[in-house]
Amino acid sequence: MTQTRSNSSKPAIISEEQQTNTHTNTYTESSETLAEKEPELMVKKRVPDWLNNSMLSSPAPVVSPPSKSRSQSPPPPSSSHHDLLGSYTSKSSSVYSYNSSTVIQPPVPIPPPTFIRPEPPTKPARTPRTDFRDPLTRISDSDNDISSSVEDASRQTNLIQALSRKIINMRELRRLASEGIPDGAGIRSTVWKLLLAYLPCDKALWSSELAKKRSQYNQFKEDFLMNPLLKVSVASQSEITRKLEDSASLQNGENTSAGKGLLPRSEIPHGEHPLSLGKTSVWNQFFQDTEIIDQIDRDVKRTHPDIDFFCGDSASSKANQDSLRNILIVYAKLNPGIRYVQGMNEILAPLFYVFKNDPDEDYSRNAEADTFFCFVELLSGIRDNFVQQLDNSVVGIRSTILKLSLLLKEHDEELWRHLDITTKVNPQFYAFRWITLLLTQEFIFTDSLHIWDTLLSDPEGPQETLLRVCCAMLILVRRRLLAGDFTANLKLLQSYPSTTNISHLLYVANKLRSHHHS
Repeated sequence: MTQTRSNSSKPAIISEEQQTNTHTNTYTESSETLAEKEPELMVKKRVPDWLNNSMLSSPAPVVSPPSKSRSQSPPPPSSSHHDLLGSYTSKSSSVYSYNSSTVIQPPVPIPPPTFIRPEPPTKPARTPRTDFRDPLTRISDSDNDISSSVEDASRQTNLIQALSRKIINMRELRRLASEGIPDGAGIRSTVWKLLLAYLPCDKALWSSELAKKRSQYNQFKEDFLMNPLLKVSVASQSEITRKLEDSASLQNGENTSAGKGLLPRSEIPHGEHPLSLGKTSVWNQFFQDTEIIDQIDRDVKRTHPDIDFFCGDSASSKANQDSLRNILIVYAKLNPGIRYVQGMNEILAPLFYVFKNDPDEDYSRNAEADTFFCFVELLSGIRDNFVQQLDNSVVGIRSTILKLSLLLKEHDEELWRHLDITTKVNPQFYAFRWITLLLTQEFIFTDSLHIWDTLLSDPEGPQETLLRVCCAMLILVRRRLLAGDFTANLKLLQSYPSTTNISHLLYVANKLRSHHHS
């Protein structure tokens, strides 16, 4: 049976930072103000000094209308609407759904990088967008805009230089990638392949390694995606053909049912009979796979319904869906212990999007094979989160969520106490989706790519960095959480402000790492 994981639609919420003055600290309060709100006898842990640093203030983003040259008609929003988030214990009956109130058209990364900003939202309804906001240029004035563009150009130059070496220095590449990878020139595609160990450090080996892996994937497709009629072994086909020919050539006087050229049922190999229930029967396996394949089909069609690349009406969009479907089916067949679990399609989507949009035609043409192996590598470090039988183990999702709770307690005990004890907001109600889907559903698509630059740069895997980012998400809205009750806080965390400054969020997450090691 296919396991399911809950998902939720994300209504637009104007972030806390947009409602405050640009020089006001947006996620901390002075200890004097906090003292007035808490009972006198309550034991509180002092907020670290670095959280009150004025450098961490997050000014309200100022955006400008999108370029007239990209005024294409957006696709219609998805018509699927379901509840925000089902109970954690009802994973087996919950189904992902999407509420696409904002239509987004992602830019195809082509050199040189361009920085597109969205049309300012209008109240009470948000204006549909045809372009993504660049997370690195969401700033408050023209001087900072120029500074950010220069910084992006410098970062891109450094990455290109690092990729030009015959032997890639992975330590340097991870450091550069963790700061963010600008779009353009296929940089992110190549860097991600290196970070996920798909490409070796020695560039002289790239061609042979790619050829070997791509050939291997094509063989997987032949083995697992063919109709059962075509999967009968060559030897068996020859044997059946011989028997049919023998029966057809019998003398007229010989009495046998095969005299008419028909093969008796007893002569059909047991493993190749459509009604066979044997474990080795290709037909039995085919029928068992049907349920999973149907689930994959449904989920693929729901993957980012607001982005033409995944759900448009063009032939290329349909081909992209077929590629996602093929990858997930092959993975399920190669991993019978976990097979397919809802949500894997959301983790697969960013990888395929980045690789398919590589300006290099050869890389783009082979994006499906490249994505498969990178998907396998990425999932190998987080697959325990998808195994329901491991939920209560030390490696399961509940243990991971507990680590997030303890991390918040370490860095902001007052906020932890308010969420966990006062308002009793169980972290499973919001962090389950954050962690299992690697934050792909909490932010705009290109913002999630920026987050992934940092997640994939961690040499120990994405999980620890992911937990710090999740903790930083809580700290950034701490004032609203401290002022909220159970209902308000749950709504806020299940529909996290999508306008969050991602560079700022990652900066705070990195400070949590520094503070933890200090």
